[in-house]
Amino acid sequence: MIRTLTMVALAAGLVACTGDGKGVRSAATDAPKGKGKGPGAGKGYDHDPFPSTYRAYPGRPTLVTNVTIFDGEGGRIDGGSVLFQGGKIVEVGQSIAPTDGVTVIDGQGKWVTPGVIDVHSHLGDYPSPGVEANSDGNEMTGPVTAEVWAEHSVWPQDPGFARALTNGGVTTLQILPGSANLMGGRSVTLKNVYGRTMQAMKFPGAPYGLKMACGENPKRVYGAKGRMPSTRMGNIAVDRATWLKAREYDRKWDKYEADGGDEPPARDLAMDTLRGVLDGEILVHNHCYRADEMAIVMDMAQEMGYKVTAFHHAVESYKIADLLKARGVCSAVWADWYGFKMESYDAIGENLAILDQQGACAMIHSDSENGIQRLNQEVAKVIASARRVGITVTPEHAWTWLAINPARALGIDKVTGSLKAGKMADVVLWNGDPFSVYTRPQMVWVDGALLYDANNPKLRPVSDFELGQPGEGDVK
Repeated sequence: MIRTLTMVALAAGLVACTGDGKGVRSAATDAPKGKGKGPGAGKGYDHDPFPSTYRAYPGRPTLVTNVTIFDGEGGRIDGGSVLFQGGKIVEVGQSIAPTDGVTVIDGQGKWVTPGVIDVHSHLGDYPSPGVEANSDGNEMTGPVTAEVWAEHSVWPQDPGFARALTNGGVTTLQILPGSANLMGGRSVTLKNVYGRTMQAMKFPGAPYGLKMACGENPKRVYGAKGRMPSTRMGNIAVDRATWLKAREYDRKWDKYEADGGDEPPARDLAMDTLRGVLDGEILVHNHCYRADEMAIVMDMAQEMGYKVTAFHHAVESYKIADLLKARGVCSAVWADWYGFKMESYDAIGENLAILDQQGACAMIHSDSENGIQRLNQEVAKVIASARRVGITVTPEHAWTWLAINPARALGIDKVTGSLKAGKMADVVLWNGDPFSVYTRPQMVWVDGALLYDANNPKLRPVSDFELGQPGEGDVK
């Protein structure tokens, strides 16, 4: 017997849209503005062959009152209220009077925050059940596979999406290719909604990313195959040679677009992606652990004319906080993962706090189908580590590491990442202090639509792939 898949049922039953689904082209970098034209899908916006069909689920006007608010940008309101309708935040303050037709929720003793944003996830590409047949996140057939797009492996029915929403309050996440390759392909940013297709989850207007990697992974994977790269110097050599080809490709297309001609240059899908990076429309997310390698990569980026948006994992970022700040490069880090390979040994629990104290852009990330369910607790670990060395981090400021900072790194901060009027109503009501291990999301709204309610069995999604016996978990 095939049991009901609540996620698919919700997606099928709520396809009626509210709002126009339009997004914003916003980049969190100081890279040059793109030309807005180019070869086919090269820029990933105007010519995207796999466009977002995302439409906000129907919501209702809602006022949450008597809560402690962390606004996502470092602000705090005690005894506060949040009003949202039409998928957007309308007002945030201490005294907001309800109007006719507004659902009022008394949140006495509870907290409200923007939805958590995870800049580093592989959900959908490495879904549950975690079997070889579902392992679609890494095209390990060559050190450069910039032509592949993570979204083409996303399985929307991965139960990890629902777990991230209901256990972790995650409303937005970036899905990246794996880190075996120097250039692993394009990433995609998703809204954490129940969709029947990948396109129905794509964050409207969000820039694409390019996943790059340095260090042990590429040299181990391809050195073991008897091919370049097998060393760190080989990593950089292959990168530089590839960027030189991309620059020539970009030059040819620029000339054709400026002067015209009978025949356009030949299309190359990998070079389309790299051209998007060179033109500042595709953001670079670079897997890198060691401080010295991050410095080399930033120099390479300067040589080749592109910008690194964020280093991911970045366990040694604290050593070069000043360089990262000067270059405007973010660090997406863990709280305390270390020691699982040589390049991860020099990690410290204060990494994120030191970066923040020095004025560098920093945030938490998961890289884990389990860690994504408790990123709030990972930040709590950082707060404790910082306190032990004399760095004071207020809870309301720490929420920037979960909200506005990752939104900036994804180029979507103008529309989400904080509880500000006009932004998407991506909101979490927590049943207690969100930095307590005892706290869980009580309700989660995405674009003002209530997608999870701990007290409503119909809004507690189940999946055929959860643990249990055949027939259990049916929605009656």
